[in-house]
Amino acid sequence: MGVPMELVKKVESEARRLFALTTHEKRKVLRSPGGATGYGLPRISPFFPKCMWHEGFTIMGSCVDDAKVLWPHDYQRFCDTMDGYQNQMKLLAQKLLLLILQSLDVTQEELNWATSTHDTQGALQLNSYPSCPNPSATLGLAPHTDSPLLTILHQSGTNGLEIFIEGLGWSPVSPVEGAFVVNIGDLLHIFSNAKFPVVYHRAMVNQSIHRISVAYFHGPPVESMVTPLSNSGNPRFKSLLVKEYISLKSKHNEKALSLIRI
Repeated sequence: MGVPMELVKKVESEARRLFALTTHEKRKVLRSPGGATGYGLPRISPFFPKCMWHEGFTIMGSCVDDAKVLWPHDYQRFCDTMDGYQNQMKLLAQKLLLLILQSLDVTQEELNWATSTHDTQGALQLNSYPSCPNPSATLGLAPHTDSPLLTILHQSGTNGLEIFIEGLGWSPVSPVEGAFVVNIGDLLHIFSNAKFPVVYHRAMVNQSIHRISVAYFHGPPVESMVTPLSNSGNPRFKSLLVKEYISLKSKHNEKALSLIRI
């Protein structure tokens, strides 16, 4: 799909540079309770009683302000790398969506909604899973689904990602050099009227290796309406604004889809 692997490796290197900072330094850009960007614990943490072996850094658009705090005299390298990667991921997400929608009977209006390059919501999530002395006692990320249309994930060369397969249970998704993992999110599940299943997944940790992953979340504008496909039979979900679904997910996590099911 044309994403330079040199850029992918730079992103991973810059992520490791960030997470190698002291906790005191990283907490200077701590994500505010209602904020969308910055350093912090997983957003799904409030739904689980145990802490997860994970730290993250979220970027939406420019990261200059946070980067200047972390590296007052050496922030540009980080920003240029993340900006370039976000641009490449946005283009890749559009290409993937177009390929996916070719298998559906969509109207031109629906196609425009899903693949428009204007006002799309993109977010870059840098994930850090430090080596853990007792991996069997914790998780990196608890089981969950992603909210947007697509998630494009780069894994460093260490196993950790697992997906749940009905009838088989948890199955590892091993890293493949030069490849990305693509997850279907809740909004594409709703839009496809459940033709495309959401991917229930989790992250495990390693006793000796510090694992890094980089996730790009791609979705429609938050003010737009998400509606099941008009030509897919009886709708299985209510129509609602994207921001309304995101609000439901933030309050109810995995129960959000059931709350809008018809």
